[in-house]
Amino acid sequence: MPKAYWVTFYRSISDPDKLAAYAKLAGPATASFGGRYLARGTAAAVYEAGIKERTVITEFDSLERAKAAHDSPAYQEAVRALGDGAVRDVRIVEGLD
Repeated sequence: MPKAYWVTFYRSISDPDKLAAYAKLAGPATASFGGRYLARGTAAAVYEAGIKERTVITEFDSLERAKAAHDSPAYQEAVRALGDGAVRDVRIVEGLD
């Protein structure tokens, strides 16, 4: 079964305190579904239409676990804590075998 990855691209961060509140809740929420951070920070380089802002890559053992983590009450609480503190894209992609 292929792994799955959340790839989160932040377009802008307007409230670092809300981002910190989100991070405090999101880490444990995703870890409870086996989520592991592979990369987290400001992009080292950007090309084409890229934005040099925060990027996070989280690995899960399966697509089902990744989706369940996102839809879980604990993670949705983290999303509410972030609120309008950032504009971002969250994508879940299945890995290659």
